[in-house]
Amino acid sequence: MSDSLLQARFDAAMAALPLVAILRGLTPQDCLPVCRALEATGFRLMEIPLNSPEPFDSIAQVRAAMPAEVLVGAGTVTSVEAVAQLAQTGAELAVMPHADTKVIRAAKAAGLLCVPGVATPTEAFAALEAGADALKIFPAELVGPAAIRAMRAVLPKGTRLLPVGGISPATMAPFLEAGVAGFGLGSALYRPGDSAETVAGHARDFVAAYLGQAVPA
Repeated sequence: MSDSLLQARFDAAMAALPLVAILRGLTPQDCLPVCRALEATGFRLMEIPLNSPEPFDSIAQVRAAMPAEVLVGAGTVTSVEAVAQLAQTGAELAVMPHADTKVIRAAKAAGLLCVPGVATPTEAFAALEAGADALKIFPAELVGPAAIRAMRAVLPKGTRLLPVGGISPATMAPFLEAGVAGFGLGSALYRPGDSAETVAGHARDFVAAYLGQAVPA
């Protein structure tokens, strides 16, 4: 797939609902019911961290089952070797907890969207120079709305910032007011063993909170 087509799909997914489901601990046995429940509530961005059980199996299953408007990939991508294995699943998305430029460049060379984790302007600029498509602000509990506002003042206009860590429906508003593009949602959305029905309920709460609090661009 061309870079421009993949970028267009990413733009469309972000426009539809800029919430990334972080499904840490999801198993191959549970991945399809959970992800179908998320897709039904409007989620278009799904990541299964690589420290989950048999993550590449789950990612391949979910990618094959989801429609094209849903982008699927891995979180906790920390090595060039993991990027290569991820690319073989047909996934589109590599999300990182850090800003290792070797891994970012490998992800882009493999035709993947890459969202590395950053906590400082130095990391943010280095990640963008390496080809990052958006920046995961991690941990959001440490890098709060005031720091994000300051970072946005110096980063290139249009840089997408996605806070991750401790995000709940009740904590989204200050980050949106600071100008973030969306969020990564972890344990408040999914915990290992949650049923599809439980996850759907959490997802609906997040969607309602986002739509009720979103700040017009």
